[in-house]
Amino acid sequence: MGKWILITGASGGIGQAIAKQLAKEGYSLYLHYHQNETAIKQLLESLSAYDGEYLPIQADLQQENDYKKIVENIFTIDGIIHASGISTYGLFTDLKEEEMKALWNIHVHSLMCITKAILPKMLSRQSGNIIVITSIWGQVGAAMEVAYSAVKGAQISFVKALSKELAYNGIRVNAVAPGAIKTNMLHTFSPEEMQLITEEIPMGRLGSPREVAESVAFLLSEKSSYMTGQILSLNGGWYV
Repeated sequence: MGKWILITGASGGIGQAIAKQLAKEGYSLYLHYHQNETAIKQLLESLSAYDGEYLPIQADLQQENDYKKIVENIFTIDGIIHASGISTYGLFTDLKEEEMKALWNIHVHSLMCITKAILPKMLSRQSGNIIVITSIWGQVGAAMEVAYSAVKGAQISFVKALSKELAYNGIRVNAVAPGAIKTNMLHTFSPEEMQLITEEIPMGRLGSPREVAESVAFLLSEKSSYMTGQILSLNGGWYV
Protein backbone atom coordinates (compact mmCIF):
# COMPACT_ATOMS: atom_id res chain seq x y z
CA MET A 1 0.00 0.00 0.00
CA GLY A 2 1.31 3.46 -0.90
CA LYS A 3 1.70 6.26 1.58
CA TRP A 4 -1.38 8.30 2.47
CA ILE A 5 -1.26 12.10 2.71
CA LEU A 6 -4.01 14.46 3.88
CA ILE A 7 -4.20 17.74 1.95
CA THR A 8 -6.51 20.38 3.40
CA GLY A 9 -7.68 23.01 0.93
CA ALA A 10 -7.14 20.60 -1.96
CA SER A 11 -9.60 22.43 -4.22
CA GLY A 12 -7.54 25.66 -4.20
CA GLY A 13 -4.86 26.56 -6.70
CA ILE A 14 -1.96 25.53 -4.48
CA GLY A 15 -3.81 22.54 -3.04
CA GLN A 16 -4.60 21.17 -6.50
CA ALA A 17 -0.99 21.57 -7.62
CA ILE A 18 0.20 19.71 -4.51
CA ALA A 19 -2.30 16.92 -5.10
CA LYS A 20 -1.21 16.45 -8.72
CA GLN A 21 2.48 16.47 -7.80
CA LEU A 22 2.05 13.93 -5.01
CA ALA A 23 -0.21 11.69 -7.09
CA LYS A 24 2.46 11.67 -9.79
CA GLU A 25 4.95 10.53 -7.15
CA GLY A 26 2.75 7.62 -6.09
CA TYR A 27 0.99 8.91 -2.96
CA SER A 28 -2.63 8.17 -2.10
CA LEU A 29 -4.53 11.24 -0.93
CA TYR A 30 -7.26 12.45 1.38
CA LEU A 31 -8.52 15.59 -0.40
CA HIS A 32 -10.29 18.08 1.83
CA TYR A 33 -12.43 20.81 0.30
CA HIS A 34 -15.08 23.22 1.54
CA GLN A 35 -17.61 24.25 -1.14
CA ASN A 36 -15.87 24.05 -4.52
CA GLU A 37 -17.26 20.66 -5.47
CA THR A 38 -16.71 21.34 -9.17
CA ALA A 39 -12.98 21.88 -8.64
CA ILE A 40 -12.61 18.73 -6.54
CA LYS A 41 -14.44 16.64 -9.17
CA GLN A 42 -12.15 18.01 -11.87
CA LEU A 43 -9.15 17.27 -9.69
CA LEU A 44 -10.28 13.69 -9.11
CA GLU A 45 -10.72 13.25 -12.83
CA SER A 46 -7.20 14.49 -13.51
CA LEU A 47 -5.79 12.18 -10.83
CA SER A 48 -7.38 9.13 -12.46
CA ALA A 49 -4.30 8.92 -14.68
CA TYR A 50 -2.29 7.77 -11.64
CA ASP A 51 -2.39 4.58 -9.58
CA GLY A 52 -3.17 5.91 -6.11
CA GLU A 53 -6.43 6.10 -4.17
CA TYR A 54 -8.09 9.49 -3.68
CA LEU A 55 -10.75 10.21 -1.07
CA PRO A 56 -12.55 13.58 -1.07
CA ILE A 57 -13.68 14.94 2.33
CA GLN A 58 -15.96 17.98 2.68
CA ALA A 59 -15.67 20.24 5.74
CA ASP A 60 -16.04 23.94 6.50
CA LEU A 61 -12.98 24.79 8.59
CA GLN A 62 -14.39 28.23 9.38
CA GLN A 63 -16.64 26.34 11.80
CA GLU A 64 -14.99 25.32 15.06
CA ASN A 65 -15.96 21.64 15.01
CA ASP A 66 -16.16 20.81 11.31
CA TYR A 67 -12.54 19.61 11.37
CA LYS A 68 -13.94 16.42 12.97
CA LYS A 69 -15.43 15.47 9.57
CA ILE A 70 -11.87 15.18 8.30
CA VAL A 71 -10.46 13.34 11.30
CA GLU A 72 -13.17 10.67 11.33
CA ASN A 73 -12.34 9.78 7.71
CA ILE A 74 -8.60 9.26 8.29
CA PHE A 75 -7.71 5.59 8.65
CA THR A 76 -4.00 5.41 7.88
CA ILE A 77 -1.75 8.44 7.53
CA ASP A 78 1.85 9.24 6.63
CA GLY A 79 1.68 13.00 6.26
CA ILE A 80 -0.45 16.12 6.57
CA ILE A 81 -0.29 19.13 4.25
CA HIS A 82 -2.14 22.08 5.76
CA ALA A 83 -2.98 24.16 2.68
CA SER A 84 -6.39 25.61 3.57
CA GLY A 85 -6.53 29.37 3.60
CA ILE A 86 -8.53 32.54 3.13
CA SER A 87 -7.34 36.13 3.16
CA THR A 88 -8.75 39.56 3.90
CA TYR A 89 -7.50 42.91 2.66
CA GLY A 90 -8.17 46.26 4.30
CA LEU A 91 -7.50 48.40 7.34
CA PHE A 92 -7.36 46.47 10.61
CA THR A 93 -9.86 48.92 12.16
CA ASP A 94 -12.40 47.92 9.47
CA LEU A 95 -12.03 44.18 10.05
CA LYS A 96 -15.19 42.50 11.31
CA GLU A 97 -15.04 40.15 14.28
CA GLU A 98 -16.50 37.29 12.23
CA GLU A 99 -13.72 37.75 9.68
CA MET A 100 -11.10 37.50 12.42
CA LYS A 101 -12.76 34.36 13.78
CA ALA A 102 -12.86 32.75 10.33
CA LEU A 103 -9.16 33.50 9.78
CA TRP A 104 -8.29 32.03 13.17
CA ASN A 105 -10.40 28.91 12.75
CA ILE A 106 -9.05 28.04 9.30
CA HIS A 107 -5.39 28.88 9.78
CA VAL A 108 -4.80 28.03 13.44
CA HIS A 109 -7.67 26.30 15.27
CA SER A 110 -8.40 23.61 12.66
CA LEU A 111 -4.69 23.12 11.92
CA MET A 112 -3.93 22.38 15.57
CA CYS A 113 -7.04 20.26 16.13
CA ILE A 114 -6.52 18.13 13.02
CA THR A 115 -2.84 17.63 13.83
CA LYS A 116 -3.54 16.75 17.48
CA ALA A 117 -6.21 14.23 16.53
CA ILE A 118 -4.13 12.49 13.84
CA LEU A 119 -0.75 12.55 15.61
CA PRO A 120 -1.32 9.35 17.62
CA LYS A 121 -1.41 7.38 14.34
CA MET A 122 2.01 8.79 13.41
CA LEU A 123 3.40 8.32 16.91
CA SER A 124 2.40 4.65 16.92
CA ARG A 125 4.54 4.16 13.80
CA GLN A 126 7.31 6.59 14.86
CA SER A 127 7.25 8.28 11.46
CA GLY A 128 5.42 11.00 9.59
CA ASN A 129 5.54 14.43 8.02
CA ILE A 130 3.58 17.59 8.77
CA ILE A 131 3.89 20.50 6.34
CA VAL A 132 2.16 23.87 6.65
CA ILE A 133 1.63 26.25 3.74
CA THR A 134 2.13 29.55 5.55
CA SER A 135 3.01 32.91 3.95
CA ILE A 136 5.70 35.52 3.53
CA TRP A 137 3.42 37.80 5.57
CA GLY A 138 3.73 35.46 8.53
CA GLN A 139 7.47 36.17 8.39
CA VAL A 140 7.56 39.93 7.81
CA GLY A 141 3.97 41.19 8.25
CA ALA A 142 1.92 43.27 5.83
CA ALA A 143 -0.06 46.47 6.21
CA MET A 144 -3.70 45.97 5.15
CA GLU A 145 -3.34 42.27 6.00
CA VAL A 146 -2.70 42.49 9.74
CA ALA A 147 -4.94 39.64 10.91
CA TYR A 148 -3.82 37.40 8.04
CA SER A 149 -0.19 38.11 8.94
CA ALA A 150 -0.95 37.29 12.58
CA VAL A 151 -2.44 33.85 11.89
CA LYS A 152 0.33 33.02 9.42
CA GLY A 153 2.88 34.01 12.05
CA ALA A 154 1.11 31.70 14.50
CA GLN A 155 1.51 28.85 12.00
CA ILE A 156 5.25 29.47 11.83
CA SER A 157 5.56 29.36 15.63
CA PHE A 158 3.51 26.16 15.66
CA VAL A 159 5.87 24.53 13.17
CA LYS A 160 9.00 25.53 15.08
CA ALA A 161 7.65 24.40 18.45
CA LEU A 162 6.02 21.13 17.34
CA SER A 163 9.12 20.13 15.37
CA LYS A 164 11.13 20.11 18.59
CA GLU A 165 8.50 18.07 20.39
CA LEU A 166 8.28 15.38 17.69
CA ALA A 167 11.83 15.14 16.34
CA TYR A 168 12.79 12.17 18.54
CA ASN A 169 9.66 10.32 17.35
CA GLY A 170 10.71 10.34 13.70
CA ILE A 171 8.10 12.93 12.75
CA ARG A 172 9.27 16.01 10.86
CA VAL A 173 7.42 19.35 10.86
CA ASN A 174 8.23 22.03 8.29
CA ALA A 175 6.56 24.82 6.33
CA VAL A 176 6.62 26.54 2.97
CA ALA A 177 6.19 30.33 3.03
CA PRO A 178 5.15 31.46 -0.46
CA GLY A 179 5.32 35.04 -1.60
CA ALA A 180 3.08 36.18 -4.46
CA ILE A 181 1.77 33.09 -6.23
CA LYS A 182 -0.50 33.01 -9.29
CA THR A 183 -3.75 31.88 -7.65
CA ASN A 184 -7.26 33.24 -7.16
CA MET A 185 -6.16 34.70 -3.81
CA LEU A 186 -4.75 37.63 -5.81
CA HIS A 187 -7.98 38.29 -7.69
CA THR A 188 -8.80 41.41 -5.66
CA PHE A 189 -5.74 43.25 -7.01
CA SER A 190 -6.01 45.31 -10.19
CA PRO A 191 -3.64 44.74 -13.14
CA GLU A 192 -1.82 47.94 -12.15
CA GLU A 193 -1.38 46.72 -8.56
CA MET A 194 -0.17 43.34 -9.78
CA GLN A 195 2.38 45.09 -11.99
CA LEU A 196 3.69 47.04 -8.99
CA ILE A 197 3.97 43.84 -6.94
CA THR A 198 5.82 42.08 -9.75
CA GLU A 199 8.27 44.97 -10.04
CA GLU A 200 9.04 44.70 -6.29
CA ILE A 201 10.08 41.05 -6.63
CA PRO A 202 13.79 40.74 -7.50
CA MET A 203 13.14 37.80 -9.83
CA GLY A 204 10.59 39.93 -11.69
CA ARG A 205 7.71 37.45 -11.70
CA LEU A 206 5.10 35.73 -9.59
CA GLY A 207 5.60 32.19 -8.39
CA SER A 208 3.53 29.27 -9.66
CA PRO A 209 1.48 26.73 -7.66
CA ARG A 210 3.67 24.02 -9.24
CA GLU A 211 6.76 25.53 -7.58
CA VAL A 212 5.02 25.39 -4.19
CA ALA A 213 4.02 21.77 -4.88
CA GLU A 214 7.58 20.79 -5.73
CA SER A 215 8.81 22.32 -2.47
CA VAL A 216 6.22 20.28 -0.57
CA ALA A 217 7.29 17.10 -2.38
CA PHE A 218 10.90 17.84 -1.39
CA LEU A 219 9.95 18.25 2.28
CA LEU A 220 8.04 14.95 2.20
CA SER A 221 10.94 13.09 0.63
CA GLU A 222 14.06 11.54 2.09
CA LYS A 223 16.04 14.31 0.37
CA SER A 224 15.07 16.51 3.33
CA SER A 225 15.46 13.80 5.97
CA TYR A 226 17.58 16.00 8.26
CA MET A 227 15.28 19.02 8.03
CA THR A 228 12.68 19.85 10.67
CA GLY A 229 11.37 23.11 12.09
CA GLN A 230 12.31 24.90 8.87
CA ILE A 231 10.42 27.53 6.87
CA LEU A 232 11.18 27.38 3.15
CA SER A 233 10.87 30.91 1.78
CA LEU A 234 9.53 30.65 -1.76
CA ASN A 235 9.29 34.29 -2.76
CA GLY A 236 11.63 35.18 -5.63
CA GLY A 237 13.87 37.20 -3.32
CA TRP A 238 11.01 39.40 -2.06
CA TYR A 239 11.63 40.66 1.50
CA VAL A 240 14.63 38.42 2.19
